[in-house]
Amino acid sequence: MIKDFFEAVLNVLKSRILVVSIVFVLLFAILINRLYQLQVVSGSDYWEQYIVRIKRDTTIDSTRGNIYDRNGVLLAYNELAFCVVIEDSGHYISTKEKNKKLNDTIYKMITIIEQNGDKMDNDYSIVVNDSGNYEYVVSDDSLLRFLRDAYGHSKVSELKAEEKVATPDDVIEYLCSAKVYGIDQTKYSKADILKIITIRTALSTNAYKRYVKTTVATDVSDETVAAILENSNDLIGVSIEEDYVRRYNHSVEMAHILGYTGKINQEQLDELSISDSSYDLNDDVGKSGIEESMELQLNGKKGSETVYVDNVGRVLETADRVEPEAGNDVYLSIDVNLQSKIYHALEQELADILVSNITTSDTAVISSGSSTKVQIPIKDVYYALINNNVLSMSKIAAPDGTDTEQNVYAKFLDKRDTQLEVLREELTGEGTAYKNLSEEMEVYIYYIYNMLLDNNVIVRSEIDETDETYQAWNSDELSLSEILKYYISMNWVDLSAVNTDVQYSSLDETYNILVDYIINTITDDSGFAKKLYKFLIKDGAVTGREVCLMLYEQGILDDADGMYESIQNGASTYDFMINKISSLEITPAQLALDPCSGSCVVTNSNTGEVLAMVSYPSYDNNEMSGSIDAAYYSMLLNDASKPLLNRATTQTLAPGSTYKMISSITGLEEGVIGRNEVINCEGIFKTVTPSPKCWIYPSAHGATDVERAIEVSCNYFFYEVGYRLSFNSNGDFDNNVGLEKLKKYATMFGLGEKSGVEVYETEPKISDNNSISSAIGQGSNSYSAIQLAKYVTAIANSGTCYNLTLLDKVVDSSGNVVMDCAPVVYNQIQLSNSTWTAVHEGMRRVITEASKSTFSDLPIAVAGKSGTAQQEEDRANHATFVAYAPYENPEIGISVQLPYAYSSSNSALMCKKIVQLYYGIEDNGSTTISTSNSITD
Repeated sequence: MIKDFFEAVLNVLKSRILVVSIVFVLLFAILINRLYQLQVVSGSDYWEQYIVRIKRDTTIDSTRGNIYDRNGVLLAYNELAFCVVIEDSGHYISTKEKNKKLNDTIYKMITIIEQNGDKMDNDYSIVVNDSGNYEYVVSDDSLLRFLRDAYGHSKVSELKAEEKVATPDDVIEYLCSAKVYGIDQTKYSKADILKIITIRTALSTNAYKRYVKTTVATDVSDETVAAILENSNDLIGVSIEEDYVRRYNHSVEMAHILGYTGKINQEQLDELSISDSSYDLNDDVGKSGIEESMELQLNGKKGSETVYVDNVGRVLETADRVEPEAGNDVYLSIDVNLQSKIYHALEQELADILVSNITTSDTAVISSGSSTKVQIPIKDVYYALINNNVLSMSKIAAPDGTDTEQNVYAKFLDKRDTQLEVLREELTGEGTAYKNLSEEMEVYIYYIYNMLLDNNVIVRSEIDETDETYQAWNSDELSLSEILKYYISMNWVDLSAVNTDVQYSSLDETYNILVDYIINTITDDSGFAKKLYKFLIKDGAVTGREVCLMLYEQGILDDADGMYESIQNGASTYDFMINKISSLEITPAQLALDPCSGSCVVTNSNTGEVLAMVSYPSYDNNEMSGSIDAAYYSMLLNDASKPLLNRATTQTLAPGSTYKMISSITGLEEGVIGRNEVINCEGIFKTVTPSPKCWIYPSAHGATDVERAIEVSCNYFFYEVGYRLSFNSNGDFDNNVGLEKLKKYATMFGLGEKSGVEVYETEPKISDNNSISSAIGQGSNSYSAIQLAKYVTAIANSGTCYNLTLLDKVVDSSGNVVMDCAPVVYNQIQLSNSTWTAVHEGMRRVITEASKSTFSDLPIAVAGKSGTAQQEEDRANHATFVAYAPYENPEIGISVQLPYAYSSSNSALMCKKIVQLYYGIEDNGSTTISTSNSITD
């Protein structure tokens, strides 16, 4: 018994000694590794035997190829820069501890970076807007993909119903929750919460590759580098690395052509991996423009190496290194010198059109009989500075604002409080039919209705548009309160996100909840605030003087011109604004008034190469490359001038009279008119009913042959052509017959397909209705500037229609040409010599006769055709021009599209400037801008 007792005691002691020994070894190992992390024992051969060695096979990124213009001017290149990176290398007892420590580390890192004047890489799909609220910067399919990722699904189809309609606040609340990132929202500002989420999301994307680092700030200053290194003990997992960043020269003028690079998404990975399996989700790839279309050429071949790391990710040894191969260089057909000059000439042209149409009157549209004059009240110019975010409403509202800003904001608060009460009374009282509202109330009610649609409170998909009550609202017969109550009764309103108990409420209770929601939402809504400012300025409560002073106080203008004091002392703010627009200190893009945009294309008419493809306004693709700055991207998305839109390739407009060469060719080749046949223009085409008018009506062109018809752009003549083309074999009039004949020849000239350029392009549209109006370039004809350039290039060289190209060649790192990008012939057009002569001479007469005042002093002979199209009665006409030069031996083709630019004489003037720039001819400024809004072609 005693022996058994002592043996039992001895076993217990042995087991305890074993447990203690195990615990001691573990603690000792943790201590050694912690000392190693703190570099207390690093470098000691003795301790190296205790360090864990992990083998990892890694890839080495290749250097992206450069992009040059046709003359070898460098446009896109790579530059080494310091980057701040972070990896999740910590060991945590629990998820709660991980979230707290990691969030604190990220916040400290953010603070250091921003204190030194640098900024985070932020391409997250939510931003904090001027009103201090979370806001999406993506929509439609892009938004659904973002929500898929945010809620941790692998497919969009896995999103729950409530997740598909989640607001930005819903997403932030979910991601801050303890089960995701555990962010204490009381501890950080909204902006900082968003930055922490952005970094945590990036880290989670790389979670399956523990030792892959995530870049959080690119191209940081030496001060940031020093500060990060000095605080390394408090920033576990944060380090500094060198990496290449993509840079662009002529970044604004070339942005739409070059595009930019950014982090690859899953869809791109799936597509690119078919050609190159080495792509992974950490790669930067082309996101738009040439960077995207030439991705496989620009991207090099990755290298590889074996890396041995310790258990906290520190590199111990590298082996088996295979060097990467640089990507190929791409040379464009573009002449960047010409491109840049046209871009700035176009901006000046738009500014000149603007200032020639700005008036001190408060009336924007003046109608007199059958004519309409569209002008721009100066108060609209003042308001545009707020409406398009040139002046910051948040700065106006800031407690430390200037005296001017505080005075303006006090007026705004009074206006807002008063108007909110008026709106509550309108919504809770009897209500006023929309057609009986004042102009101001119409604006507010229209805004509220659309806000409810945008916020999915009114469920658009549930509305029956054949419903009589809906149609009454659509005809302005009902008040907003009437239609909202009706929508509630029909279950077309969803307030579940506003009040979870609303499903148990009566109609009146639900409506009252909706009214409270409306008032609460618009109180701090930036869009509604802009409507209030609109009427504060229109009514004179906020003056032009106050607006102009704030331009200086917010740093938009430089006070070096001495005008701040002059404005304070009573200088004319009308003259001041005209001067600042004329000098481009305030640009057409900033104002986003008509006209604020345009596009120009220049081709080599003998080869089909594109020499210039200009879209105004543009953006700075240096701000978009690598990791898009979400704030900058949001600014671009909210810019009313739409700078992200490549107008040269994606904005399609009715060609107007520039289409009349197609109609002339169709008529001549189909035999319905003769080369010397005369048609008598009577001003109104009474052959059909309703009877369309020639632009010259109530006058008439009289006897007109095809060449003169092109010269004077006689609509009557081409109505007759369209009419004659439309008879079938039985002698009966058939619209479709005429349309098919016009389509046949339009297709020959490439108007039935995209132009061929290597960037995104909208499909053209050959008219499929009304052969008579289609013959003058109306109907449903719709083409972009690049498509019109393809068409006029084929006219210039008399029949060779090219697929246009932006590329010249591709060269490898050794200078060998690996791809010759000569344009491909799309079609060889066979027409009779007399038809070509009629078209060419008609276009020449446009320059020598119809547009003589514009081109008379030009030493280069040009042939061209103007086009004007009206899209909206209360806005200016679109202005288009196509041309080629020199007339005797064509070298270049030109197309110009100026939306809402009043008159085709303005697009003709822009065409003249392009010829001057191409041939180095000095502009003597002899031609003036047209303020007419009449259709003269």
